[in-house]
Amino acid sequence: MTSKAISFVVLALAIVAFLAIRAFVPGNGDARIADVKVPELSSDAQTGRALFEENCVACHGESAAGTEAGPPLVHAVYAPEHHSDQAFQLAVARGVTAHHWSFGNMAPVEGLSQTEVDKIAVYVRALQRANGIM
Repeated sequence: MTSKAISFVVLALAIVAFLAIRAFVPGNGDARIADVKVPELSSDAQTGRALFEENCVACHGESAAGTEAGPPLVHAVYAPEHHSDQAFQLAVARGVTAHHWSFGNMAPVEGLSQTEVDKIAVYVRALQRANGIM
């Protein structure tokens, strides 16, 4: 193999490695999801949407697509098998130490009842299902 061919193979492997890392290690570059599909919402999901817009949208963005201040919730990281609905309750009540993203820690959210957080979770889960996250 010529040195030119070896250089090409090394470059190709470096690109593949970079893309693999980006696919499995979320970071701020993954903060927004383009064109989140918003499905027809149940009554509980509509209530959850209103609560989300009052309490969560500043960081998690419109339709939970993320912002520069916080991660998207319409993302495989927050799929139900990885973060249960109870994780939403705990995040709101206690805050979250940064562990998936580099946005920093999430502070607790004051003034939301467990029932209200449940409705926010219903809204987020509806968005996730509509966008292929189950």
